Amino acid sequence: MDSGIAFMVQKLALLALPLLFAITLHEAGHGWMALKKGDRTAWMVGRVTLNPLKHIDPVGTVLVPLALLALGASFLFGWAKPVPVHFGNLRRPKQDMVWVAAAGPGTNLILAVVSAALCHVILLVQPHLAPALFFPAFAIPHLPGSGFSFWLPLLFMLKFSVEINVLLMLFNLLPIPPLDGGRIAVGLLPRNLSNALAQVEPVGMFLVIAIVFWDPAGFMRAYFWPSISGLSRWILVG
Repeated sequence: MDSGIAFMVQKLALLALPLLFAITLHEAGHGWMALKKGDRTAWMVGRVTLNPLKHIDPVGTVLVPLALLALGASFLFGWAKPVPVHFGNLRRPKQDMVWVAAAGPGTNLILAVVSAALCHVILLVQPHLAPALFFPAFAIPHLPGSGFSFWLPLLFMLKFSVEINVLLMLFNLLPIPPLDGGRIAVGLLPRNLSNALAQVEPVGMFLVIAIVFWDPAGFMRAYFWPSISGLSRWILVG
């Protein structure tokens, strides 16, 4: 097999499962919290589940991650089908919307911490692998082929799980509706400011795309991407 294709397959093998778990549990977290707060919509359509097939979006879960891998992007990103939530069904719509929105990023934080803990369990068995935790975020190693222990690929998979979940958490906490951070802000701000911010939602994703890909104010380059690396490193090694 061509070395470039082999490396692509290796990257896909290491990154696909952590990304799939991260986006699946993120959406399931929204649905579970909505159910707890009084809205049964997600539960009724089978979205309060850990079955990834219920959450896969052909573009966000498959095409976008594959395109980023093929283009050699320095990070991996994707999304699942949004969980349907009827905020009017919540017992206290404005306040409960905050809990429903925060459940997704909160789930990603829990997954990041659990993944880091499992990294350290592996290091108890294979302490000589500790330098792997200090690889740059999303850096993919060229792993040997035959006769190779599964511990190092597993360690990198868990390390990527930390980084992917931190990326999804921080990205979704950007205070722009319809991202979770925007919904949290709408729920917490005074009503006049809340209503003004809610009006952004129809064009919110266009704003997000512009900020992420064009970064006109330099925020992503100066603060966002370094925050992902810094928080991931802190969760992994303290």
